[in-house]
Amino acid sequence: MNARAPIALSCGDPSGVGPEIAAAAWRQLGARLPFFYIGDPRHLPVGTPTALIDTPGDAIPASTRALPVLRHDFAGPAIAGQPDPANAQGVIDAIARGVDLVQKGAASALCTNPIHKKALKDGANFAYPGHTEYLAALAGVDRVVMMLACDALRVVPVTIHIALADVPAALTPELLRDALRITHAALIRDFGLDMPRLAVAGLNPHAGEGGTMGDEEIAMIAPVIAALRAEGMAITGPASADTMFHEKARAGYDAAVCMYHDQALIPIKTLDFAGGVNVTLGLPFIRTSPDHGTAYDIAGKGIADPSSLIAALRMAEQMAQSRAAR
Repeated sequence: MNARAPIALSCGDPSGVGPEIAAAAWRQLGARLPFFYIGDPRHLPVGTPTALIDTPGDAIPASTRALPVLRHDFAGPAIAGQPDPANAQGVIDAIARGVDLVQKGAASALCTNPIHKKALKDGANFAYPGHTEYLAALAGVDRVVMMLACDALRVVPVTIHIALADVPAALTPELLRDALRITHAALIRDFGLDMPRLAVAGLNPHAGEGGTMGDEEIAMIAPVIAALRAEGMAITGPASADTMFHEKARAGYDAAVCMYHDQALIPIKTLDFAGGVNVTLGLPFIRTSPDHGTAYDIAGKGIADPSSLIAALRMAEQMAQSRAAR
């Protein structure tokens, strides 16, 4: 990996806010954090200074004067707020192109603008639940972990986009063990922590309260924690999730590992809704993303907040530097 290479930014759904937050991010960052946009230049907001580049390396000098664009032509124009099935394959291919570039070392990391899964499925029969699973398939990785991160908190949901009723059956010792190991390794490699501290939430209210509110903590979660602690990992829990996220509690760990989606995402979105970053752990390359969707309702109105994308680009840069140092 070349930590000095620019960051690749895939365009995401061009009918969403991706093009405008990309332009806004370049206006704020300029050459201080070089990145290049993979997409159709026609989809960018009118008046955006653009510099068409032939190779990712061209983005570094070009970023001083314009948003560097690695041209990726789409089938049609983009109408804000109205996804076009004809553009679905272009969205998918732009992601794949970004992965190829970062795996070849031409980009230091991949940052992905938001996609709309239904639009991709309708337009191109997209077979994956989301970005994370598609990236894992492109990388040839069996299991990855989703982390949401901001300055105040890092959280990992062990189960992600499944119905709450399906969580207990999906939550196996193997899945929890893999999530903890992948998170631990990533905190060392990508975040520069020599001895990461992990806090694990219980599944049930009050972490089961001794088995009176469920026994998953006793039967499955606690044994996994004990086994990994015996390997030398610094892990606490299972803890009651309702006491894990106040300021004093957060000072005691580097990442909170939670059992399901909302248990992890509600606290981080409450603490920093605009600045959260989605990070995929366990890939052979770095991938970050803004922690929001396509926002069709405000697309094209010039009011989309680029803060999460800027945070994602900055985190990608920091992770690339940490990984290179390791």
